[in-house]
Amino acid sequence: MRLAFHFEPMIQVIHRALNILEYVAQDGNKPKPMGQIAQDLELNTATCANIIKTLVQRGYLEKSDLQKGYILGAQIKELNGKHQPHQKLIAAAKIQMELISLELNEKCLLAVLKGDKRQVIYKNNCSQMVQATTPDEKKAYDSSTGRLLVAMMPEESLDKFVQNYGLPPSAIWPDADSPAKFMAQIHQIRKNRYALIEDSKQIIGIASPVYYHNELVASLSIYLPAFRFSNTVRKKMIHLCLEGADAISAQLS
Repeated sequence: MRLAFHFEPMIQVIHRALNILEYVAQDGNKPKPMGQIAQDLELNTATCANIIKTLVQRGYLEKSDLQKGYILGAQIKELNGKHQPHQKLIAAAKIQMELISLELNEKCLLAVLKGDKRQVIYKNNCSQMVQATTPDEKKAYDSSTGRLLVAMMPEESLDKFVQNYGLPPSAIWPDADSPAKFMAQIHQIRKNRYALIEDSKQIIGIASPVYYHNELVASLSIYLPAFRFSNTVRKKMIHLCLEGADAISAQLS
C-alpha cells in the first residue's frame, strides 16, 4: 500500500505531461498559452506551470517569442525520427556529393544544426594531394554551413537563436557583428540561396540548403584550400552546390 501511495502521484504526473504534449500537438503551428492549456485540460495552474517548465527544460516544448504560448520543441523531432537518425538524408546525399567531387575534385560535407554549432553528419574525400580539413563540430557562425542553416531559419526561430546565442563576434564574422549588418547578411544569404566564405586564408567553403517536404533539414557544402580558389572555381562551386542541394531535396521529397 505504501508503494502504491508513492507511485500513484508519479503516474498521474506522467499522464498530465503526455496530455499537455498531445494538446499542443493538435495544432503544432499555433502557440498555446499556459492558461489555456490548464483550463482546457482541467489542471491546477501551478501544477500545469511546473510540468510545462520541465517539458521546456527537456526540449519537448518551446516558448514562442513572437506569440504568447508554447509549441512543440526540437526534442519531439528527434524522437519521431524526422531528423535522427540521418540514414535517409545521407543516402540521398552520397550520390550528389560524389558527383560534385568527380566534377570539381574537392571535398563535400553534409551538416545539421545542433544548438549553436554545426555538426557534420557525413563527408567525402577527393584525390587532391592537399585536401582541406574541418572539424566535425564547429560554431555555426564560423562556417558556411552554419551561417546557411542559421540564415534559412524561419523568423521566429532566428530571433530565438540570436536571443540565446547572441550576434557573431567580430573576429568570426566581422560583416555581421551588429543587428543591422547581421540582418543584411541574412537577407543576402536567403536571396542567393547559398553562404560563401571566401575571405579565409586557409579554407574556402560554400553551403546550400537541403529540404525535406519544404522543411530545412541540412546543409550541403563544398570546401577546398584557399590557394586553389579562383573566380572560375567560385562560379563552378556555386553552380554545383545549388544543383546538388536541390537534387538531394527532390530525392527526399
